[in-house]
Amino acid sequence: MKMKLRTLALCLVAAGWLSVAGAQGMRAEIGRPLQQAGELLKAGKAREALAKVREAESVGGRSAAEQQTIDRMKAAAAQRAGDYAVAAQALEALAAKASGNELGQYAEQLAAAYAQLRNNAKATEWLNKAVAAGNNSATIKQLQGYLQSSSGDYNAIARDAGAAVAAAEAAGRKPEEGDLLRLADAQQRTGNTNGYVGTLEKLVAHYPKKDYWTAFLGRLPRKSGFADRYALDVMRLKLAVGTLGKTDEYMEMSQLALQAGLPAEALRIVEQGYKSGALGTGAEASRHQRLRDLAQKQLAQQKTDIAKQATEAAADKSGDDLVKVGFAYASLGEADKGVALIEKGIAKGGLRRPEEARLRLGQAQVQAGKKAAAAQTLRAVKGNDGAADIAHLWIVAH
Repeated sequence: MKMKLRTLALCLVAAGWLSVAGAQGMRAEIGRPLQQAGELLKAGKAREALAKVREAESVGGRSAAEQQTIDRMKAAAAQRAGDYAVAAQALEALAAKASGNELGQYAEQLAAAYAQLRNNAKATEWLNKAVAAGNNSATIKQLQGYLQSSSGDYNAIARDAGAAVAAAEAAGRKPEEGDLLRLADAQQRTGNTNGYVGTLEKLVAHYPKKDYWTAFLGRLPRKSGFADRYALDVMRLKLAVGTLGKTDEYMEMSQLALQAGLPAEALRIVEQGYKSGALGTGAEASRHQRLRDLAQKQLAQQKTDIAKQATEAAADKSGDDLVKVGFAYASLGEADKGVALIEKGIAKGGLRRPEEARLRLGQAQVQAGKKAAAAQTLRAVKGNDGAADIAHLWIVAH
């Protein structure tokens, strides 16, 4: 995981240091060039400021207080100028005389400077000193991740990032995005596929960016135990979060909907494909039209047959067909009727896949606008075959 270490450098120039010429005990021949250095830094002229610091440093007989002020200004100017070797030299001199919180801050700066110099051993040494001094800032966490990544110790990254995520969750807080990204990267590199997919799920739940959804939904079907029959559900999620857009995706999704006995949904997908320009153009335009015609034909037939199918399903011993017909009603736009039939099917029992039936109920409740009931239903879906994954994501996506 790459990071811009220059962004880690904290400006060591406090307002008081910019007027050091008037400081008690500061000789003019030292204070004047330091004051000029501070003004140059404010103007963004770091190299010129560093030259003024060296002018002050050339004065002999410097007191301890004068040398400390010189070192502070030198560290700030060198960091701004990108001269991290000089910055580290000045910071080490300051750290040697510091303790407590001040030492923790200097140690953080030294860790950043040595990391920029690609001296990871020294960077790690000072990072550990910063932590020992009680510095656990966001910058320290960034540096830890960078140094671990540079060392290739992804097991350590997974352990530390995982602990940070778990601590946030235990405290009822949203995990930091950076911690989740470090954890996902480490899990992917160490071959922990299920862990990686689980972390991506947390990313889309807390930070629902399109890139995270694309990565997550692309990996979800490869999760251990995930059933192929939920392929259409994965594509529904892609459509809901805006990551479905290719011609072959619209074609595949509409065909899966037809195979599932949901021609109304298939036709909606086809029409959306036409509207977006993904369908209806190019060499395959006639094929797209045939699919549209087929969906329209099957939809007309379903509207004729569905009431009879519902009556027959009610007479069955198991509730499976009631769930199926109820979901079909929901896809036709009669969501309330669909919810009622699915609920009857679940109550009847004898279901081949009870968790999938609850998933369909929650999805139908969403279509009926019953969001609170849908969330309660979907959160209760269990299992390791994909139903629970789809159910929980349906809440996030809708």
